Amino acid sequence: MSLQHFLADQLQDKQQLLDLIEQAIDIKTNPSKYAQALAGKSIVMLFEKPSLRTHISFDIGIQKLGGHSLYIGQQNGQLGERERVSDVAKNLACWSDAIVARVFKQSVLDEMAEHAGIPVINALSDLYHPCQALADYMALTETFGSVENLNIAYIGDGNNVSNSLMLMGSILGANVTVITPTGYEPDPVLVSTAQDLAEKSGAKLTISTDIEDAKNQQVIYTDTWISMGDDTKVEQLLEKFMPYQINSQLMAKAGATAVMHCQPAHLEQEITTEVFDSEQSIAFLQAENRMWAQNSVLVSLFK
Repeated sequence: MSLQHFLADQLQDKQQLLDLIEQAIDIKTNPSKYAQALAGKSIVMLFEKPSLRTHISFDIGIQKLGGHSLYIGQQNGQLGERERVSDVAKNLACWSDAIVARVFKQSVLDEMAEHAGIPVINALSDLYHPCQALADYMALTETFGSVENLNIAYIGDGNNVSNSLMLMGSILGANVTVITPTGYEPDPVLVSTAQDLAEKSGAKLTISTDIEDAKNQQVIYTDTWISMGDDTKVEQLLEKFMPYQINSQLMAKAGATAVMHCQPAHLEQEITTEVFDSEQSIAFLQAENRMWAQNSVLVSLFK
């Protein structure tokens, strides 16, 4: 299995994703086997948005593979403003072997991949968070043995995390339900793409604004209601979103045995402290797996 880039969930097929998850579990289990996988490789991490988990998991993960990473933060401003994205990509390709980019716009990543001539990894964009989804489905594979026919409900804001969760889940054969307040539904184009992928895999995708649809679920997933850079007043959001809070009553009603959160968690908003800190929570397994899943992508890019 080899990859050219890792830009969006639907650009990989089912076997590629299964191979990435299997390899991630192997890297996690046998890290010494991969200790020189990136020997002599330099990876640039270009971040328009700040980060805790993404930054550190890539940085330390690259070191564990024997590679070298260089972090470039926001000091150069938004990509495409100071100089063309294509010029940035070509310059970085002069010195580095791959680019990990966390950006505001997916179009920037696509342009970078078009011109760089080296692998580009999506560390988050406005549309997708494929590294998160890969880590999530790795965690679910470890927890349940398989994600095939697993019932997963994402409840909250229709955003890049929910987009990737429904796209990757639809490819892998998981039954994903996305429940949001009215006006916060996932991108309709991506919903249509996910529906097509679900039909192909035999999975079921449900898009709803009714919290009562959170039933017969094995897994409940949520994310912050306030995305980074969103200046919407908290009071306005809370009024719309509080009926969608993940709490012990909702978990019991859904019949779920696991709860997921990509973090940072705003406790007592999208999820109660009780549920987040409970034995049902696999949030920190997700966080740990960010490194192993991303390392699997990196290894595959250089095979």
